[in-house]
Amino acid sequence: MSMKHFAVAVDGPSGAGKSSLARSVARELGITYADTGAIYRSIGLAALRRGVDPHDAAAVEGMLPELSIRMEHSEDGEQRMYLDGEDVSGDIRLPEVSMYASAVSALPAVRTFLLEMQRRLAREQSVIMDGRDIGTVVLPEAEVKIYLTAAAEERARRRCLELEQRGTPRPFDEVLAELKERDWNDMHRDVAPLRQAEDAILADTTSLDFAQSKTLLLNIIREKLGL
Repeated sequence: MSMKHFAVAVDGPSGAGKSSLARSVARELGITYADTGAIYRSIGLAALRRGVDPHDAAAVEGMLPELSIRMEHSEDGEQRMYLDGEDVSGDIRLPEVSMYASAVSALPAVRTFLLEMQRRLAREQSVIMDGRDIGTVVLPEAEVKIYLTAAAEERARRRCLELEQRGTPRPFDEVLAELKERDWNDMHRDVAPLRQAEDAILADTTSLDFAQSKTLLLNIIREKLGL
């Protein structure tokens, strides 16, 4: 199925399941999965570790030239993120990093810094790339665009389950409040706000389990590409 070079852009709010679904779909189709949110999380983690205010555009921009951010994929397609040579694939998923990632991702300098890195991945190989502005800004010419979403309460429930499985449980109300705050920030930022591209297909998974959601995405991709 990966003989034809193509790009799939998956956008949507936090906790919609973009990463886990895109990763599984990539394996099914034999293409590369690129979690762009992990790149922004890496910069957010860098700001957190350096004590840099993620809302301070000048401070964050001044930090960027010092960073070494690398994305690698194992033979089975698993993505790993490296910050200054350290594998931070686990650390970037910590709750406190999420708000930092949301803040730095709103800064023009950060988005410009990472734009070419993301586009190069799509030029070199078939990819399914997820994020907040993939179909609208990063890969506007992507052959398939999907806007993946679910009700806020369902997304919060899924996030709580994920945190519990990682051994870092959080109260539902706190997770829901943070998720709604991030939604608002992502949708109202001045640069590349989260929105559904005009030619993107809406995929609402509120009432679907993981297997059903994966089938939905695969059906959309195969229909659009004629696979």
